[in-house]
Amino acid sequence: MPEPARKGERIFRGIPVSAGVCRGKVLVLGKSNALVPKRQIPESQVTEEVARLEQALSQTRHQILDVQRKVCDGMGAQEGGIFDAHLLVLEDRTLLDEVLRNIQDKRFNAEFAFHAVAEKYATTLAAIEDDYLRERATDMRDVTSRILNNLTGRQEEVDLRKLKEPCVIISYDLSPSTTAQLDKKTVLGFATDVGGKTSHTAIMARSLRIPAVVGLKGASNELETGDYILLDGYNGVIIINPTDQTLFEYGQIIRKQVTLQEKLRDIQLKPAVTLDGHRVTLSANVEQPRDAEEVLANGGEGVGLFRTEYLFINRDTMPTEEEQYEAYKQVASALKPQPVVIRTLDLGGDKFHSQLQAPTELNPFLGWRAIRYCLQEPTVFRHQLRAVLRASVEGNVKMMYPMISGVDELNQANALLEQYKAELRAEKIPFDEGMEIGAMIEVPSAALVADALARRLKFFSLGTNDLIQYTLAVDRMNEKVAHLYEPTHPAILRLIKNTVEAGRRNNIWVGVCGEMAGDPVLIPLLLGLGVDELSAAPALVPPVKFLIRRLKMSEARELAEFALSCESASDILVRCQALARDIAPSLFENKA
Repeated sequence: MPEPARKGERIFRGIPVSAGVCRGKVLVLGKSNALVPKRQIPESQVTEEVARLEQALSQTRHQILDVQRKVCDGMGAQEGGIFDAHLLVLEDRTLLDEVLRNIQDKRFNAEFAFHAVAEKYATTLAAIEDDYLRERATDMRDVTSRILNNLTGRQEEVDLRKLKEPCVIISYDLSPSTTAQLDKKTVLGFATDVGGKTSHTAIMARSLRIPAVVGLKGASNELETGDYILLDGYNGVIIINPTDQTLFEYGQIIRKQVTLQEKLRDIQLKPAVTLDGHRVTLSANVEQPRDAEEVLANGGEGVGLFRTEYLFINRDTMPTEEEQYEAYKQVASALKPQPVVIRTLDLGGDKFHSQLQAPTELNPFLGWRAIRYCLQEPTVFRHQLRAVLRASVEGNVKMMYPMISGVDELNQANALLEQYKAELRAEKIPFDEGMEIGAMIEVPSAALVADALARRLKFFSLGTNDLIQYTLAVDRMNEKVAHLYEPTHPAILRLIKNTVEAGRRNNIWVGVCGEMAGDPVLIPLLLGLGVDELSAAPALVPPVKFLIRRLKMSEARELAEFALSCESASDILVRCQALARDIAPSLFENKA
């Protein structure tokens, strides 16, 4: 419900999902009210109706692949991967077989047959109190809408690619397909009645850098096209008919953000050095060769994590050794002499290539993934390791294995690496004999045997996302337990400290490439724990560097000492927030 405020001004509060402030005229996108026609068909028409369905499925698949390709090109492979879930709906035999039974046995027309089954599935998923499964309901309805449009010949309500003037979009929901059409030149921001921070639409809004608010309940019913609003993506607020005072307050916020962006640009080419002279290596995470440009544009010192799995998904065939070599070489060449750390294939969990015969697993994140998959699929691993070795001739390539849980896996991987080195030598193909090999520390067992691993490696990279998830037994996508996902949990900090100390004893460097590395609040804590390198999304490099250059290592060490002796994750977080806000207040000044 809207909150009462100054006369003429109304406020709706929701969930902030993409930072920024915008104001302008509203364009309300309503839910389509077009009824799905229901007809009984004669037996003689069944074959024709099935053919119509198959044609619509094929047409929809091509449309989704086209959207996915454009999203990959415009936003990145990770965002493009969102549409894998849409493609899977088109291949769901359980759903499609039930639709066919509705056509063949109940003699329903294709439109009604598909809508009835898909809506039943979507309604069931939407009712489950789990963000991940609710997102599948959104995917299913997005695909269903496309299929019905193709069956009935309906057009989209509004072609967002042909807007003539800037606007703020308000809708009950925005599908990923619709969000992919948004153009920052004409769409200033958007807000929806439903959704959460982890929804696909929210992820795409952040990639587009469009201010966005979700979870506004009934806002779309309260607003009309042409209304004037202010949207605050920092605090999750939309304000209808903002007063002069409100506009003044938000003008202050915008000015502060402009000033901050100028400061961030000023330090782009400067090193990440604390006030007392401690040098930190600040790298970036990438997914595709073209991301190298963004690393340079944001002042990253090379790549701390090249997620190679994005070369494998969103395609019909496995990448060849040559394709991978060209991709790795392109990044290494663009960034040298800065280092490029290539992570070997991390398929599994929530990422699988469509051509892989992956088993159905009750607990995919605890199953056949990452290094486990590679060791059991030596042909796939061979092509990748040879490609990385060949690219290492550029002189700045390093390589690391994901999800190492103990020495045996590491020894097996290194043995295969030596075998492929021997092959290249025999073929007289050059590579860097001294290429550094490291491992991701993202499984608690690896952190606990870090000394043994360190004796066989040149560096560690802490994958804090999985380390937290596995240590605390928390699926952060599950709203029932998401509050238990605590980066400052004492157990996590001790595992990080144990890994850093093992690195010190064995003269290897230790980095962090998980989300903690991109959170300014947690940077002093990580540095105080002794981490040597941080690697974050390119856009997060400037604010992290900004904070580091205003920090003293003495403050960071004092914070870490407190944290290691503290029993409360929340107390540690409060102390982290206080220090970060004290040394870099402008990073957090976005309240009106």
